[in-house]
Amino acid sequence: MTIVDMLRANAEKYPSEVALVEVNPERRENRHITWRDYDLVETTDDEPFRREMTWSVFDEKANRFANLLLSRGVHKDDKVAILLYNCIEWLPLYFGVLKSGATVVPLNFRYSADEIEYCLDKADVDILVFGPEFIGRVEEIVDRIQAGRLLFFVGDDCPTWAESYRELASLCSSADPRVPLSEDEDAAIYFSSGTTGFPKAILHHHQSLTQAAEMEQTHHHQTHDDVFLCIPPLYHTGACMHWLGSLMVGGRGVLLRGVSPKTVLETVSNEGCTIVWLLVPWAQDILVALEEGTVRLDNYHLDQWRLMHIGAQPVPESLIRRWREVFPHHDYDTNYGLSESMGPGCVHLGLENIDHVGAIGVPGYRWSCKIVGEDGAEVAPGEVGELCVQGPGLMECYYKDPEATAETLVDGWLHTGDMARQDEDGFYWLVDRKKDVVIMGGENIYPVEIEDFLMGHPAIKDVAVIGLPDERLGEIPAAVIELKAGATLTEDDVTTFCKRLPRYKRPRTVIFAPVPRNPTGKIEKPALRAKYGADALVARETRR
Repeated sequence: MTIVDMLRANAEKYPSEVALVEVNPERRENRHITWRDYDLVETTDDEPFRREMTWSVFDEKANRFANLLLSRGVHKDDKVAILLYNCIEWLPLYFGVLKSGATVVPLNFRYSADEIEYCLDKADVDILVFGPEFIGRVEEIVDRIQAGRLLFFVGDDCPTWAESYRELASLCSSADPRVPLSEDEDAAIYFSSGTTGFPKAILHHHQSLTQAAEMEQTHHHQTHDDVFLCIPPLYHTGACMHWLGSLMVGGRGVLLRGVSPKTVLETVSNEGCTIVWLLVPWAQDILVALEEGTVRLDNYHLDQWRLMHIGAQPVPESLIRRWREVFPHHDYDTNYGLSESMGPGCVHLGLENIDHVGAIGVPGYRWSCKIVGEDGAEVAPGEVGELCVQGPGLMECYYKDPEATAETLVDGWLHTGDMARQDEDGFYWLVDRKKDVVIMGGENIYPVEIEDFLMGHPAIKDVAVIGLPDERLGEIPAAVIELKAGATLTEDDVTTFCKRLPRYKRPRTVIFAPVPRNPTGKIEKPALRAKYGADALVARETRR
């Protein structure tokens, strides 16, 4: 069974039930538009823009897009890219590509025009589907990308150099094309987040998608009555793969545009959400807003909210302690994964292991883990090494990059590039990215450990620890600290607070500045190293 079969089953079993809801607080309109197959829900000036779609319409729209692609000669070797913000059209388009037998290529909506062109070329994309927010970027490169490619536009006022998806799809059959699919055929190319270099194209088979759906439902026990709130971008494996747990049981999914504490709590309340996946900054913002009184829990209906889980980056233990104090009835899970392992869950804490908060957990459903040293041999429990994972969700390869594939996939094991250790109870603890380790005078310093410690300070909203060049020691640890609104803190205050750390782990430099994170919540450390590392070199040359 593929995930396409899961959609078909839901359309047959729950045809008139709502499958998807789009909530966009940033767009408030008072209008009512009726399209041929579903309605835009009428709103007032005080309500967010909202749309909903049933399972039967979801399946029908996927069928129409699949038939449109097939009418243009698309076959199983072709690639179709999706460049859209989260919206109600996103998932039907995704499934339409899969139903046609082609390979779907979700693109990061933050890409510049040049990056879009790079990814289209890297993945051998034949068709680009894009929304109105990207007209300017696509137009910059249209002369270079249009040859041999089709451009489909999702929205009103289609550019003259593209074709209207809505008009074309409305003329296509709503019948399921029933293109035969197997688990070992190509399904998707996802691009890595690019925090350690330019993004790589990651090829997955249908088995990876099916595994993600089964794993998510096994880990978090979704039922048909659960409502999943999806906030992160769907182009990232994390968001889409967590939603697949809802697909397995025909549960409702809510796509939210906007991540302020008010909009998150308001949407959980209004839509009856029971499961919410947050990134660390969003969870922090909610707690800070509650502490400051800018939002109040008694203004919302939240009793049905049963699970909050976090992934995509290391989770400070102090954050979860604070969260449990505010939401003591919530189940909690940490999810670890990579795009190469089809998103989060190859390691997860588990709802029953709240006493091990801080660990990334144990091997996920049908996954195995090990920690190896530089020689590739497994290290002893308690020792730090590189985390390797193995399971049915592994990528097939880095597309058109056999050298990088050979470096990352070794004897069926994915070398994650993350440094970790395993405790005496069998739980894995993330130490840091291999490339982020600071080597000071020959001593390995793991920034995540320092970051977790500093996040325990009540004035600190976010922190990133990076290595800065040093003539004598090679590198020194520097803490980039973002303060909570209205909070004050000095470098001396930080130094005093860090006296509880071993001397070699204490930051040698403190920088008060915003901490940049990408759309999936990961700290953009290469950007910080480039900015402040260059500053450190200039300062050193000035001293000379």
